[in-house]
Parts: sequence; C-alpha cells; structure tokens
Amino acid sequence: MKPVEKVYGYITRLKDNKIQVLVFQHSNPGAGIQVPKGTVETGEEIDAAIIREMQEETGLQKFKVEKLIAEDCWKNDDGAIHNRFFYRINVTDVLDEWEYQPTGGGEESGLTFRYFWISSPNEAELVRGHGDYLDYIFQ
Repeated sequence: MKPVEKVYGYITRLKDNKIQVLVFQHSNPGAGIQVPKGTVETGEEIDAAIIREMQEETGLQKFKVEKLIAEDCWKNDDGAIHNRFFYRINVTDVLDEWEYQPTGGGEESGLTFRYFWISSPNEAELVRGHGDYLDYIFQ
C-alpha cells in the first residue's frame, strides 16, 4: 500500500521579537488544536500542494514558503501510513485571530476554523503528530 502524502504548514510570524506559529481549533471541539495541513492530490507536486493547502485551509494568500524542515513516514490513528512533509512558512501582515471556512471541500466542508498564534511548543496541546517538529521552529 502506497503511503498517503500529507503536507503540514508551520506558518510563522515575528511578534514582539518572538516567533509565533499559527494553529487552529475546529468548530468540532473533539478535533483538537491543529496546524494547517492537507493531502497531496494525485499527480500534484509537493511544492504546489503546500501552497494550495495553506490557501484553502487558512484563507491566507500572501506568504513565503521558506523550506522543508522535515519529512517522515508516520502511522495515523486509523492505521494508514502517511508520508508527511513539514514546511516552514513566513507571513508578515496578518491578524492576531480570525475565523475561516476551508475551501477545499471534503470532510472540512461547512466547518469553521478559529485561527490563533502560539509562542512556544507547550502553549497549546496539539493533536497527535502536529507538533512533532515544532522544536525546529522554537529553538
């Protein structure tokens, strides 16, 4: 079985000389706090997928994909193997908090995400797997 390719965005900004990472809470509280991510579509390049997924999930249009910080293979709770790609992405002129309804369709259709920033890896408990490489950001 071929792994499912997933892209994760550690969207960062500098606020009061501190690095912050963008996270969100689903309108379904059981989904936990997450970082923006999504599935690479069939035939899509990883570099194109990270841009598309960040735009669809956050509504942000102006950001700079800095670099791939980690790639791994990971077993999801449902048993599926995910080939995960974690990117560092920088933004500058952005709100402190906002709500957004993702535009990618699928199981996120009709949901509202509440976005906010964290200033350390321990500030919010992210769902399993989402914070695996935050130490690369908060060094």
